[in-house]
Amino acid sequence: MTNILRQFSFELPTRIEYGVGIVSKLGDELKKLGAQKVCIITDPGIIKAGLLGKIKPILNEEGISYGIFDGIDPNPKDRNVESGARTVSSFQADAMIAIGGGSVIDCAKAIGVLVSHGGERIKDFEGRTKVKKPILPFVAIPTTAGTGSEVTFSAVITDTENNYKMTVKSPYMAAKIAMLDPELTVTVPSHITASTGMDALTHAIEAYTVKVSEPVSDALALYAVELITHNLARAVKDGEDIEARASMLVGSLLAGIAFSHSDVGSVHCMAEALGGIYDAPHGVCNAVLLPYVMEYNAECCIEKYARIAKAMGETFETSREGAMKAVERVKKLAKEVGLPSFNSLGVKESDLERLADMAAGNISTDSNPREMSKEDYLVLFKKALAD
Repeated sequence: MTNILRQFSFELPTRIEYGVGIVSKLGDELKKLGAQKVCIITDPGIIKAGLLGKIKPILNEEGISYGIFDGIDPNPKDRNVESGARTVSSFQADAMIAIGGGSVIDCAKAIGVLVSHGGERIKDFEGRTKVKKPILPFVAIPTTAGTGSEVTFSAVITDTENNYKMTVKSPYMAAKIAMLDPELTVTVPSHITASTGMDALTHAIEAYTVKVSEPVSDALALYAVELITHNLARAVKDGEDIEARASMLVGSLLAGIAFSHSDVGSVHCMAEALGGIYDAPHGVCNAVLLPYVMEYNAECCIEKYARIAKAMGETFETSREGAMKAVERVKKLAKEVGLPSFNSLGVKESDLERLADMAAGNISTDSNPREMSKEDYLVLFKKALAD
């Protein structure tokens, strides 16, 4: 499989500022944006962890007034977005700071869409064509190494009326600045470090193997695989290991850029169906499903899986052997970091048909390297449930 002759375009609207302690420069970045009134978009977990204690003094020192919206669920809902938009509009904010994991940053993007367009329902902006102009500018400060949402220009939001995850996507939704500070990730609990890290690994593997991959995203994805595979267990074992935390944050960043310029595949299609019905953590859903989809795709991805195995540090004689080692390494890593089983999600056999139907209808199904029908999804869901 080669993509070297295929046309592609690469756009990264977000400026990246990275480094240990880089968040101390937040005031300078807000001044460059001309921000005077900002709304901090976050969640109760971030407040409880005390991370706003690193942000508020900077805003006070710069004389920037601020409000706070923290009504965000772990899988952001349409109602969270709409409530947040009302808060931001009533505060008359001229910029936002999104500090948190992917749920917070995705929610901030969607809030920005409603505020800039005068909209009331985020459902009205579902898809790739509904966002018509730049959203309210914001700075993204990720506190987990997982989604890469700080550099993607889409938001995944749960439609609570229909119980599925919808995507709102446009380059207009990108953060103006992403500030990645490894110090902000050291308080993340080990089980969240594990699930978000496997989420990032899924992004990298799918970005590299889907039909619409391109050379720039390939390079980013492979280095992301290397960083994540060699550092996730370290970060889970010792949250204070700043080198491991930094490696995971960069790995997540690279994987985020990779999949946003390529795509994801059937792992995400299945995971988003699970998240829509069961409100299960997205990273956990990806992690438990990744090995099943990799095994299914293997025959169509022998050479690429072998390159993934090489990035993971595996040695092998043939490409086929390497491909199988990549699948086994993913299974081993998931066990090593203590991820739960598929059965722990409480999936009911009676829901499998609906889950398969939702996965087949996902816009990323067509990008999967091997053709996937509803029946194929059903087979994988049943296999996962039986194990």
